[in-house]
Amino acid sequence: MASLKFLLFLFPSSLFLHASLAEIICQDLPAQVCAFSIATSGKRCLLETMVEKDGYQCRTSEVEVVSMANYIESDECVSACGVDRTSTGISSDALLQPQFTAKLCAPACYQNCPNIVDLYFNLAAGEGVLLADLCDAQRSNPRRTMMELLSSGAAPGPVSGALVGEGPASAPL
Repeated sequence: MASLKFLLFLFPSSLFLHASLAEIICQDLPAQVCAFSIATSGKRCLLETMVEKDGYQCRTSEVEVVSMANYIESDECVSACGVDRTSTGISSDALLQPQFTAKLCAPACYQNCPNIVDLYFNLAAGEGVLLADLCDAQRSNPRRTMMELLSSGAAPGPVSGALVGEGPASAPL
């Protein structure tokens, strides 16, 4: 009887082991788990709208993740971080929304969901802002947005040479 119980335990365990060793290929993932997944190759998966059919398809992006591979984000992290698996494309625009930033910076996401935090860390860095600074500002002053961080000189925009030294500046509206 004990050997039967052992076999009943061993068989399902071997199925889980086999599934955990499977390769993740973005194009093979269903749309429901594509976003926030990382292929075995270490490249992020992204959800795209299919042109020829109504619906979505999962594709491999060119963005590589340094420390993770073969990973599908958990539903708990998707919920805790306030992200949407059905969104096509990911933009730093979400960092301008105080409700999103509050969820991203909350301990449930920031301390437990390194894949999503890494993604938005890189998006913020692309805008010239450190995610840690954005989260500190969000915790200390929730009304302070990424736009205020950007305008404080953290990431100055390009200056047009044609405007420099040409007459008085116009008054603000």
